[in-house]
Amino acid sequence: QVQLVESGGGLVQAGGSLRLSCAASGRTFSSYAMGWFRQARGKERRFVGSISWSDTRTYYADSVKGRFTISRDNAKNTVDLQMNSLKPEDTAVYYCAATGSTGSPRTKAYEYDYWGQGTQVTVSS
Repeated sequence: QVQLVESGGGLVQAGGSLRLSCAASGRTFSSYAMGWFRQARGKERRFVGSISWSDTRTYYADSVKGRFTISRDNAKNTVDLQMNSLKPEDTAVYYCAATGSTGSPRTKAYEYDYWGQGTQVTVSS
């Protein structure tokens, strides 16, 4: 199976920025679309954004649109989440995930096949 390892989480003040990275094992990373999800304490795991497998088409949840940017480097088998203008409501454990599904953007957790371990992001006010 594909192994995903996340890094880059931490503590940041409201209005600040943070960049998360996800490294994937194997040599077929470009075959998968990638998604980012987050889960706050006591809450459901929610969709953040996704990026297509064949190019850099992206899709974002309304709550982060205009503030977060997803990018991928298939040669390095990495996908990043650049987070700007952070708000306390962004505080959560962030997960990267991979799916072999094609077509419209996948926004549901059960549509993804592989998951990272998660990294904590805390935004203070």
